[in-house]
Amino acid sequence: MPIRDILLALLVVAIWGFNFVVIKLSVEALPPILAAAFRFTFAAIPVIFFIKPPKTSWWMIAGFGLSFGFALYSFLNLALFAGMPAGLASVVLQVQAFFTILIAFFILGERPRKMQIAGGLIAFAGIGVIALERLSGAALMPFVLTLCAALAWGIANVLSKKAGKVNPIAITVWGALFAAVPLFILSALTEGPEAFMDAVTAPDWGTVGLIAFLAYPATLFGLAVWNWLLSRHPASVVAPFTLLVPITGLISGWVLLGERITLLEIAGGALVVVGLGVTVIKRRSSPVNPLLPEA
Repeated sequence: MPIRDILLALLVVAIWGFNFVVIKLSVEALPPILAAAFRFTFAAIPVIFFIKPPKTSWWMIAGFGLSFGFALYSFLNLALFAGMPAGLASVVLQVQAFFTILIAFFILGERPRKMQIAGGLIAFAGIGVIALERLSGAALMPFVLTLCAALAWGIANVLSKKAGKVNPIAITVWGALFAAVPLFILSALTEGPEAFMDAVTAPDWGTVGLIAFLAYPATLFGLAVWNWLLSRHPASVVAPFTLLVPITGLISGWVLLGERITLLEIAGGALVVVGLGVTVIKRRSSPVNPLLPEA
């Protein structure tokens, strides 16, 4: 993988780490599903009027938008709204890297290396440690919702890879449109139409700023670059670069939100980071797998 692509991947995951704090603040200012709906509306409009649809099937665009936009951020926003700490969510969500590898194996035929499998087992052990800490009462539900978000992200990664070398900005923008519409419908059904009316008739400009960050740096820029990387490299190579997300997320949550995480959760998070690190380090030190494209 060229150094330019590595630096782009690191920039994106650093933005996504800080993104968890902004999501947490947004779901405190708006109902969680409505916040996600505004995020993807801003990401799609007005850019969608100036860019043609990507050269892939409409079902692929819709599937990507529904998995990454609708499913991932419905689950994640609800998890943060229900009490999941932003920093801890940034750790747990990174199990998406191994959902990606597993789904890519069945759908794309990308065979993971032995060390990628070992790294996945280590990371899942870390998730199990965190689960043990949160098995009481309502604390378990935000944790499960975050795991569902990670699964949705893994599906989106594989769909993006399967779409091939399409315009990454185009699939991001048009996918955002497919996410926004069902998010508004779900918000109206579960949160009430008055929440939408309150948000548009008396906007809080601080909240608008939060949504703008989520829509442009975190979604439009981040996802376009991420899709571009997935179009150039195997999903099993790109996904583990989210190693930086938990670090940025935990530091941001601690500094900006004053979040406290237990020692057991720190230990579980460390296992997740180690597991992700094993896959990246081994990739650089091992011969090229003839069954995968060379990075």
